[in-house]
Amino acid sequence: MKINVLTLFPDMFTPLTTSMLGRGLEDGKWELNLVNFRDFTTDFHHHVDDTPYGGGAGMVLQIMPIKKALDSLEDQGKVIITAPQGRTFNQERAQSWSQEENLTFICGHYEGFDQRIYDLADEVVSIGDYVLTGGELPTMSMVDATVRLVPGILGNAASPVDESFARGLLEYPQYTRPEDFAGMKVPQVLLSGNHQKIAQWRHKEALRVTYLQRPDLLASYELTKEEELMLAEIKEEEQA
Repeated sequence: MKINVLTLFPDMFTPLTTSMLGRGLEDGKWELNLVNFRDFTTDFHHHVDDTPYGGGAGMVLQIMPIKKALDSLEDQGKVIITAPQGRTFNQERAQSWSQEENLTFICGHYEGFDQRIYDLADEVVSIGDYVLTGGELPTMSMVDATVRLVPGILGNAASPVDESFARGLLEYPQYTRPEDFAGMKVPQVLLSGNHQKIAQWRHKEALRVTYLQRPDLLASYELTKEEELMLAEIKEEEQA
């Protein structure tokens, strides 16, 4: 997979070159191509923005340098703009994007984009109902969520399957040594060696965490008969 990012601040993307994603870069599992669209301006001062027609506060990014930067790419793939008015990014979209060979992100700044820039994009995506100073941080979050699903990036192939949102529920609690820390003990079922009971406990606890922390997720989650019974038990246990 190759990720292109059009940005005025390419130095901000250092975090994507560290940890597991960094090792994936070194191993050639994915590529990161940072393009400063200020390099595609033609005036002496390299302006990328201008005042909006009709008046108003702030500066608006111009279409010309961004269009030229896009045209310079050999493989654009799906073109994505990060903006508050976009559809909210989620795990399902990350999974879909991870199947693409090429993705191109356009990071905004200042007061926003010339509206014609949106016509260059395939998708407009947001990470939440709040406003940041630019599109770099949202882009990094979405690249991280997407690239980590590319085969070979994570050491344990089962990891993306069991984690939060992968199956519509939050992730179950996890524990490691020591077995007893200051009286806080690991649930006995996890020490039993009974893999069927462990799987059942994890499923139920994932349902419990989702019910307690993000009940909104259950509104669109289709419960099986077994899960309906589990959820009824959880509600009784939590009310006790």
